[in-house]
Amino acid sequence: MRGLLDLLSGWPLTAWVTFDLVEFSANVAMFLPLGLLVVAWGGRPWHGILAGLALSATIETAQLLFLPTRVADLRDVVANTLGATLGVMAAVLIARTGRLHSERIASAIESS
Repeated sequence: MRGLLDLLSGWPLTAWVTFDLVEFSANVAMFLPLGLLVVAWGGRPWHGILAGLALSATIETAQLLFLPTRVADLRDVVANTLGATLGVMAAVLIARTGRLHSERIASAIESS
């Protein structure tokens, strides 16, 4: 990973890709499915966001208390919660799009 980041930092167009950015983005991506699944399984949107925050805070607290070689970081909690929030937003958007599509089909059937 370090070699790839060093390679990217050597090119002007990709010099902005840093380890911190990759780590933050990975944390967002890792928690996105959680928010999506909570809503898909019938939870309210705020349940998905709260689940992301609670799980992330639990993980970071465990790192702080039980894993001295790991570093607990508030940025990880922020990134993970953002990922869960984006997952919730995606689930809501997918559900809304599906409802609109179903309503259009029902309307077309009624008018024919």
